[in-house]
Amino acid sequence: GGDHTITYPILQAVAEKHGPVGLVHVDAHTDTGDTALGEKIYHGTPFRRCVEEGLLDCRRVVQIGIRGSSYDPDPYKYCREQGFRVVPAEECWSKSLVPLMGEVRQQLGDKPVYLSFDIDGLDPAYAPGTGTPEIAGLTPAQALEIIRGCKGLNIVGCDLVEVAPMYDVSGNTALLGANLLFEMLCILPGVKTK
Repeated sequence: GGDHTITYPILQAVAEKHGPVGLVHVDAHTDTGDTALGEKIYHGTPFRRCVEEGLLDCRRVVQIGIRGSSYDPDPYKYCREQGFRVVPAEECWSKSLVPLMGEVRQQLGDKPVYLSFDIDGLDPAYAPGTGTPEIAGLTPAQALEIIRGCKGLNIVGCDLVEVAPMYDVSGNTALLGANLLFEMLCILPGVKTK
């Protein structure tokens, strides 16, 4: 729950204990904006603030499912300049993400990793209950492949954000969010699932 702003103070606390961490970030948006309406802290800026404070090991940051409108002709330039791997949604369409997650596990290695999942990474056909829906997103099956693909990583924390149940009278977004959180708990180090 909550908007993506909550990840910023969480990563401050995580970095106090672990130093800069890797990040698996599932989202429709990079959340690396600088300001909105003159404010430097809002749900579209947390990862820029994290970079500025040295909370992320930028060579170990992967953003998956990124898409949607932008005011910038090169909306991923900042991320690439930091060393992030950006996987746009169109690179995920109509295929399994198991091979991608094999690459991600290799890139992230055995150092600490944080998993941050914005529900708008999923297509609004599955998760309309969010404040900033973007068409042509990931499927629930792909979301499971991403989360399950993180098993074996040194996960030191995770979140699921931007669920807004009042925008989905069916309750499906909340159900999907709860299931994804359960899956995240199952991949934490030391959790036995078999």
